[in-house]
Amino acid sequence: MAVEVKELLEAGVHFGHLTRKWDPNMAPYVYMERNGIHIINLYKTAAKIEEAGAALAKIAASGRKILFVATKKQAKDIVAEKAGEINMPYITERWPGGMLTNFVTIRKAVKKMASIDRMKKDGTFMTLSKKERLQVDRLRAKLEKNLGSITDMTRLPGALFVVDIKREHIAIKEAQKLNIPIFAMVDTNSDPRQVDYVIPANDDASKSIDKILTHVASAVSGGLAERKAEKDASASAKEAPKAKAAPAKKAVAEEEE
Repeated sequence: MAVEVKELLEAGVHFGHLTRKWDPNMAPYVYMERNGIHIINLYKTAAKIEEAGAALAKIAASGRKILFVATKKQAKDIVAEKAGEINMPYITERWPGGMLTNFVTIRKAVKKMASIDRMKKDGTFMTLSKKERLQVDRLRAKLEKNLGSITDMTRLPGALFVVDIKREHIAIKEAQKLNIPIFAMVDTNSDPRQVDYVIPANDDASKSIDKILTHVASAVSGGLAERKAEKDASASAKEAPKAKAAPAKKAVAEEEE
């Protein structure tokens, strides 16, 4: 899926922040200033989307998960939808402190959800008092809200994709500590040096977020398809010798007759 500068322009990806709010490290990605607002160079954005997409496709093809992070109102629903379509984990509620650096504890919380579900299936839940059942239900709802979207993430992710690195600074710091590659939409008010794969873009408008995430999800989907094709080819290769062996046995049997 090629990235067209025209479609980025129509989605308002080029609108940066007020010039007085800018981070000078974003200078290489700024095209010009207009009416006190920095305009992002969309040719560079398009190139960076392609670069990030290729790297994300490789990570997906290797079988590792990509964790999407966006807790701001404009991005939450878009990220949940796009990440959900490609079966990738995401955080759109408050970032749980230690989500990466204390992953074992987070996994315990996820397992707690599963144990509550088992209690409901095997009837144990109904042996509790009304008050206890209410407390368990509340705990389950809270865990589902904060961690329900990462139940399939059984190990640390292969990469992080972030919308608004200023807002998600805790997630960024945790990923940096663990050397997890960081991909992000970076606006003109942020420091791109914190990110491994920078996509210079307006991270405040839902149209802009949707456009970037569509390209990113498409790249990840391509990586997943490649992985599936390799698995299928490997399975077929294993079955082929068996199929050849069967007629050979039949021929031997006929000769003996």
